[in-house]
Amino acid sequence: MIRNSRYGSMVLALRWILAVLPALIFLSSCGLNKRLNRRLSLWRKDDNPYGTIVAYDALPFIFPNAEISIDRSKAFGVPSGEGKAAHIIITDFMDAEPTDVTALMNFVGEGNIVFISANRFSDGLLKNFQIRATNVRRFTQEPDSLTVGVYNPVDAAYRSFSYPGDSYDNYVTRLDTQYVSVLGRDGHGRPDFIRLNYKGGGAVYLHFAPLAFSNFFLLHKQNMAYYANALSYMPSTIKRFVWDDYFRYTHRNGSFSTLGFIMRNPALALAFWLLLFLLLVVYLFDSKRRQRQIPVIAPLSNTSLDFVRTIGRLYYQRRDNHNLASKMVMHFNDQVRTRYHLAGTTPEDGFVDRLAYRTGYPKQELAGLVEYMRELPTKAFVSDEELLDFYRQLEAFYKHT
Repeated sequence: MIRNSRYGSMVLALRWILAVLPALIFLSSCGLNKRLNRRLSLWRKDDNPYGTIVAYDALPFIFPNAEISIDRSKAFGVPSGEGKAAHIIITDFMDAEPTDVTALMNFVGEGNIVFISANRFSDGLLKNFQIRATNVRRFTQEPDSLTVGVYNPVDAAYRSFSYPGDSYDNYVTRLDTQYVSVLGRDGHGRPDFIRLNYKGGGAVYLHFAPLAFSNFFLLHKQNMAYYANALSYMPSTIKRFVWDDYFRYTHRNGSFSTLGFIMRNPALALAFWLLLFLLLVVYLFDSKRRQRQIPVIAPLSNTSLDFVRTIGRLYYQRRDNHNLASKMVMHFNDQVRTRYHLAGTTPEDGFVDRLAYRTGYPKQELAGLVEYMRELPTKAFVSDEELLDFYRQLEAFYKHT
């Protein structure tokens, strides 16, 4: 505990603050036809009514032998050096993720201190401490004033403090007095400042009226004594105090993550993963049922016609019309045998009738072609005109079949 002599030195050191700054704030906000800046920043560098520059600057006077530092990069990181440390967090919404809660408990388990003053706390953090509290941003019945009280750590006397400013605050609705100590109450006698002790000397202080540490409140009359009494519950053996800006910067200055918010809410996280699973199932079944595109296959070319053309060009260049006509007749007979299983090319054996039936080629034209093939090879000389006419008839037959 902090001794009574410590309060005396603190009062002397802060006398100039209490004498000058209240007048400046009230003159700038009320006396010069200016409206009160009601922006709730709770920032350690903000000298507006609801900033916390007075609370931050007063730490060296309340703890003159302690090292004061700032941390905004890691949740409950233990500073280097020996001895126990204390983290002080003042914010509107203590939005602690499960990993932050784990880091907090590990930090306290090593005998360190965590002091949190917030209007609202995340559900996971309150469940971890097994307490219930009102958790809404609201005004009390008297929206233009705030009244809080704290038990003096030396004589346990209860002292009440108030100011004519905004009254964003909450209070504890259920706690276990076996493990939780009530250190302060609101204007209606409801607990708004509690302490949870842990083995090894560690402790967590939860304060539900952060505006009680604002510039406006502390500089109103003798309200600085409320701040001194609240922090005096911390052990005097602590040599390092960390003003923790991690939660203010992480959750208030534009780094809000929609996915992170969903994952921190168990019901939303379950719905999110269920939706992903259903989308995956639909994709798998839909991809199996969907028919793949059928490739376009080019029709087979008439190889018989190509062969006749190739052989024709070869023999025609040699001017051997008789030999070329014989080859064309041989190729025709071979195609008829292999494709239509017919032998013979004489009109007497019914060849023309059977071939016309199987190919659908006109019987009269087919008879002329067969007769032409029977007579053409017997000639001693085949002219170009006869060879060309024979070729045209064969080409017409191949194209039809």
